[in-house]
Amino acid sequence: MEPGFHTLQEFMTHTKGIAYLLIGVALVALPLFWRFLSGRDDKQKTF
Repeated sequence: MEPGFHTLQEFMTHTKGIAYLLIGVALVALPLFWRFLSGRDDKQKTF
């Protein structure tokens, strides 16, 4: 199999697949990061 893209359709399909993977990772990572940030405030009492 030769490297590279032979048609515009192959390039667009590959690019769209990469974008969907990145969006999926962001949708999983952002709530976890938010939980990490907000979880630290509950354990720390100042008074």
